[in-house]
Amino acid sequence: METPGSQSSLHRANLERVVRAVRAAGSLTQADIARATGLSAATVSNIVRELKDRGTVDVRTTSAGGRRARSVSLSTDAGIVVGVDFGHSHLRVAVGNLAHQVLAEEAVPFDVDASAGEGFDQVEKLVDRLVAAAGVDRVKIIGIGLGVPGPIDVATGVLGSTAILPGWRGVSPRGELEARTGVRVHVDNDANLGALGELVWGSGRGCGDLAYIKVASGVGAGLVINGQIYRGPGGTAGEIGHITLDESGPVCRCGNRGCLETFTAARHVLPLLRTSHGTDLTMRRVVQLAREGDPGCRRVVTDVGRHIGTGVAQLCNLLNPSRVVLGGDLAEAGEIALGPIRDAVGRYAIPSAGGGLTLVPGALGSRAEVLGALALVLREMGDGVLLGAPAA
Repeated sequence: METPGSQSSLHRANLERVVRAVRAAGSLTQADIARATGLSAATVSNIVRELKDRGTVDVRTTSAGGRRARSVSLSTDAGIVVGVDFGHSHLRVAVGNLAHQVLAEEAVPFDVDASAGEGFDQVEKLVDRLVAAAGVDRVKIIGIGLGVPGPIDVATGVLGSTAILPGWRGVSPRGELEARTGVRVHVDNDANLGALGELVWGSGRGCGDLAYIKVASGVGAGLVINGQIYRGPGGTAGEIGHITLDESGPVCRCGNRGCLETFTAARHVLPLLRTSHGTDLTMRRVVQLAREGDPGCRRVVTDVGRHIGTGVAQLCNLLNPSRVVLGGDLAEAGEIALGPIRDAVGRYAIPSAGGGLTLVPGALGSRAEVLGALALVLREMGDGVLLGAPAA
């Protein structure tokens, strides 16, 4: 039995600190590990040597600042993780290892009117196909990250009200998928996973405080505070789409009038252009046409950017993030959308909150959420998965 405060328990705690730091970052030099954990260079060196002998980490020679260094990552043989992203019209699944390498990935069309059971049938087929394509055994799956387009109750894991997957309300996606796979499942909403994906792999790297804004069939924000996703006690933090812009505006799905979402979400914006541009218009196509100079599409994208900027200004005044990452199809519009967002922040945010803000497009595009699902597993899985249980 390990006694609290004993040498063995202290050693175990140090092992976990090193594994946790490497797991969150993907790979770190030994000097980076020392800075991240507060452990001495000698202690880190000894722990890395022990973890390498256990087969927990891989170590390779690299360079940092022009000098030779030792880069440490979790072993590629330690297990694999799966990311699943349900969207308005797609299902995307990715398989990765613990060294933050994506081994296989695929997206297929998804019918929003399908039941949760039908959706998870597709997930199982895709997972089997991708695991086989990656050349690994399914028994090596140690965790699954799942993203859904709606609020998740933090306590129960049940999906709340969603206009995107109406047949899923009241379903526990985590419980359903765990029962099917026998693997621990971590679930979150798509905006939070987009934030996590950009934080680990994309435009949010190296930033501890940011907001990820996703504009699609709905509008949401994933909030990162001190390097961690902030969900709120009920799991609904970041519902920027329901900030009121006009009390006399259109009725929103939430029951209020004039929410930000009613001026920016695809289902409200596209009808403005369908008379002149056809009924099969998508937000991606609107952005493409705007970039090509279409005046109607440019006006719509500009207006959407201005409204989003009003919401971002309120986020700045409340949370003062250092960076805002624009995701979804709107990010592809570049300065056509980013310029109006910047202008609105300059107008409505107090100078101390908006003056130092960096506004950037997402780097991951439509992959942000599924990569965030992988990152969710890598962050949430217990260290005991890699180190084994403490001695009894």
